[in-house]
Amino acid sequence: MEIRVKFFLKNSPRTHQFQCTPFTIFFFFIISIPTTTSIPSPYRQIPYSQYCNDVVPESVPTTKILNTDDFFRFQNAYFTGGGPQFGVDSPKSVSFRAKSVYQTETKGVFAVEGLVTFWVPRFGGFDGNLSRRGLRMINYRSPRIPVRRPKLGFRVHGFWFEDLGKLCMVGSGIGSLSSVNVVLKLTYPKYSTLDTSLVNGSLESLDKSDSLSRFEPISILALSMMNYQYKFVDRENVIGSFSSFDKMGNESIGLEFPGTVCSTFRSIGRFELEYMEDCDSVNCNPLGGGGRNLPGFMSFNEIDCTREGKVRYLLDFSNSSYNGFRSLSNPSTMLVSEGLWNEKNKHLDLVACQVFNITDSVAKASLADCSIRLSMRLPATLSLRNRSLVVGQMWSRKSMNDSGYFGRLAFQSPSNGKIRVSGLKYEYTEIDNIRKSCTKKTPDKRKGGTYPDRHSFDMRFDMTVQNSKGQVAWGYTSPLFVGGKIYGFYEPHRFVRPVDSVVQANNTQSAVLNISYIISFRPASVFKLGGVVSSTKTFEISAEGTYNAKTGVLCMIGCRHIDSHNRRSVKNESLDCEIHISIQFPGLGVSDGSYVKGTIESNRRKTDPLYFGRLELSASSIVTSQAKESIWRMDLEVTMVLISNTLACIFVGLQLSYVKKYPDVLPFISVVMLTVLTLAHMIPLVLNFEALFLANRNRQNVFLGSGGWLEINEVLVRVITMIAFLLQFRLLQQTWSARVGNGNEEKSSLWISDKKVIFTSLPLYIGSGLIAFFVHQWKYSHKSPLLHLRRFGYQQQSFWGDFKSFAGLILDGFLLPQIVFNVFCNSREKALAPFFYVGTTFVRLLPHAYDLYRARGSTWYFGGIYANPGTDYYSTGWDIVISCSGLLFIVLVYLQQRFGGRCFLPKRYRDSPGYEKVSVVVSS
Repeated sequence: MEIRVKFFLKNSPRTHQFQCTPFTIFFFFIISIPTTTSIPSPYRQIPYSQYCNDVVPESVPTTKILNTDDFFRFQNAYFTGGGPQFGVDSPKSVSFRAKSVYQTETKGVFAVEGLVTFWVPRFGGFDGNLSRRGLRMINYRSPRIPVRRPKLGFRVHGFWFEDLGKLCMVGSGIGSLSSVNVVLKLTYPKYSTLDTSLVNGSLESLDKSDSLSRFEPISILALSMMNYQYKFVDRENVIGSFSSFDKMGNESIGLEFPGTVCSTFRSIGRFELEYMEDCDSVNCNPLGGGGRNLPGFMSFNEIDCTREGKVRYLLDFSNSSYNGFRSLSNPSTMLVSEGLWNEKNKHLDLVACQVFNITDSVAKASLADCSIRLSMRLPATLSLRNRSLVVGQMWSRKSMNDSGYFGRLAFQSPSNGKIRVSGLKYEYTEIDNIRKSCTKKTPDKRKGGTYPDRHSFDMRFDMTVQNSKGQVAWGYTSPLFVGGKIYGFYEPHRFVRPVDSVVQANNTQSAVLNISYIISFRPASVFKLGGVVSSTKTFEISAEGTYNAKTGVLCMIGCRHIDSHNRRSVKNESLDCEIHISIQFPGLGVSDGSYVKGTIESNRRKTDPLYFGRLELSASSIVTSQAKESIWRMDLEVTMVLISNTLACIFVGLQLSYVKKYPDVLPFISVVMLTVLTLAHMIPLVLNFEALFLANRNRQNVFLGSGGWLEINEVLVRVITMIAFLLQFRLLQQTWSARVGNGNEEKSSLWISDKKVIFTSLPLYIGSGLIAFFVHQWKYSHKSPLLHLRRFGYQQQSFWGDFKSFAGLILDGFLLPQIVFNVFCNSREKALAPFFYVGTTFVRLLPHAYDLYRARGSTWYFGGIYANPGTDYYSTGWDIVISCSGLLFIVLVYLQQRFGGRCFLPKRYRDSPGYEKVSVVVSS
């Protein structure tokens, strides 16, 4: 079909015509369609009008809104219902985010596409195949391998009417839930304030009642994130509700920029509560309802924080100090708050509301009774007994006779928190007592020497703590203030940075300096303090004292918190400040194996309930000088590994070149010796086969602090090891082929000699292996396991570890089978090239020589690269014995190849009866 169209252009005498094909007609048809935007077709399988027209009537989408961050989002919201598919235990939460938003032809109505995600407990969820009947929907059996919390997602689309704040959406599940159809209804206002910031709604299944995919209706309670207005706290500041805290301005630290409010208070998270009134006569519960079971902790879970210093928090009250799951997990134990940083008077003020009607229905929950006030500040000065970096108070604006009133309570952040604020100071209150105590208990006996600088990284260390029963706990020790400066604190313009310098004994600085410390360790469940098992999860001590830079002695008085479990009085946690701490730092550059040691003692009488036995502490981490030495040594050892493996390849290659030049010597090489060498290269390849192909999985990364990252790629080592294995196997194959003759009597006798080598070597290896094993076990059973853990990261070896070490010992003596073989066959053939047996022995003895050097030159060893104790016997005695034995074997092989296999035996054992060749004269 062909259509001719004529166009008559105005003011133009020319007539334009062209041919119109079916494709041209289709093109004009497409461009004639009105330009509108519609929801993608997959959502159209669920009729919106059938389920949502009575909430928000459907409209035609037009223009897409590019920025959807201001629309419809909440996270970590609370939900109930859903049945077992959505879990029956906490923690569980729901989140929603709009993926795209469109304007519509109806003013004030927006088309929305979004994603609803339910985070459920591990054992909740739908069955993976919902189309098959007769299968259970829920998997109640726990998986063998721990997995992350599963999530259930639904893609939904619908419409939102901004005037009423109504949102209705329909959709279906994602992935295996694609057959699950749902309808989502939310009340989400366009603008919200503190008392109207709750988002209520429900999610219901649209499937039939007998369907396997049907679930119970779900009620959702969330907090609005759209167009929030801070009206309450602004009004309270105008009327002066927080003026009682203004007089504390000189005692508080100000924040230079309002934006730092977010980062400063975000890192605290948890506060300890202290009730300031008589709770027997006054309700002290901020959640209402009275009762004697008062919460002990309050967690600040951030909802939003602006650059202007305005914040929104969920205040969660509990008796648990754990604050890991930040969500609206239980609205009945939470308050919703908004706040503002008072820059002039240096405190953060909050207005909080309770959630009501939560027991009736989540959909009917509301925020009311916004009469709760909180104010907190950052004290400018810390001390031994006051280490909280944030303190505050909470009160009710109601009168005592009104419902919902509660007594004033105080709260504070945990002592020795991680926050460091510019301008923070420390007041030393126990220096006089410390000087008397330290003079009495730690007399100055050390003179001269070089010890860690007071600001250096060496002043903090990880440690092990051991009681009189030998039970061990792990922890850390770190300075808080050194003199009047915060330890290790960085500021934009002025900072104190730990340095690597040391203090000489004859310097001009004051040798004795005030210092405060944090000492914390976590005792095991069986760890005993004062004859009873410790009930605290963390044993934390605040300490202050003096550090003598000339002697390396740190002497302090400490205070530990004693939880009285009484939340009904002021200062519910008492302090035990009758603790003496003494720590001795080793001299820097000393190679006698010294490390940080110390004691923690109670000055109380043994009959005192707070008394505990003497605790011994020792460092489980290295100092800066040792770290630098380890970095250098690590580089050296990596290089030595590569050089050793490369030399092994070269020496085997020289032996192959030698036997190619002199093929007659091949049968006189011991097959047992070659088998030992071949297995020595093959076994590491088998145990680390993946390293040849999966470099990323077998790459060791060692963090070097300021030196960056050193990547030790095992692939290169394994490749060189494989080359050595192939060369060694080639030598074994050539020797074996040379032995396999045409019934040659001489070659048969060589096979017999190798069999004798096996019968001789096996009992020798087994016997010496048992002796070495029992000696090794006896040796380490008499040493403290703590010493191995601290200094070398090396625990007592298992049977498999001892077996690997003994295998290394056999490899060190690889020439022994050749020596025994030469004795049995009394060979004088120069079967081994000098480069081979001398060079290979040198490669095996070099780690032992290095271990002797390492033991004399370092007090710390990181282990695992070169001369690894897990692959051979390394100690001063073993190093000397193995080195001397290796040199002896070299001499014996040289003498055998020059004077005969039995040259070193007594004369009566040198010759053996045999056939003698007699010259025969043949007459022509």
